[in-house]
Amino acid sequence: MNTSLDEIDRQLLSLLQTNAREGTALLARKLGLARTTVVARIARLERSGVVAGYGVRLGARLDASTVRAWCSLSVMPKAGPAVLRALGAMPEVEEVSAVSGPFDYLVFLRCTSHEQLDRLLDQVGQLEGVHQTQTSIV
Repeated sequence: MNTSLDEIDRQLLSLLQTNAREGTALLARKLGLARTTVVARIARLERSGVVAGYGVRLGARLDASTVRAWCSLSVMPKAGPAVLRALGAMPEVEEVSAVSGPFDYLVFLRCTSHEQLDRLLDQVGQLEGVHQTQTSIV
């Protein structure tokens, strides 16, 4: 669905990116619109796929106590969907992106320790269809 965004949509998206939990009444005041108009705009942006979801940004305190890593995966032909499902079931996997080049996927991992990361990498490397991995700790 092709959705054209006007300036108010862009302002609304900016406000939501800053604080997705902001109440619609406050958003409406900031935009100079009626609350029902803001609710309708948000619903339209969600339906059209412009807003795909809402999330949580972790604070620096938690972020500093974790081990983060990027893991590049090369998978066997036709194994991608099963590997993606398995990765999606792992709570330490925060992001998976399909990439071009010698690897097929780039996976962002967040663990509580290096030992947990080692166990996770063993688990990922043993997934059916994973051909090769390469990991860089952040």
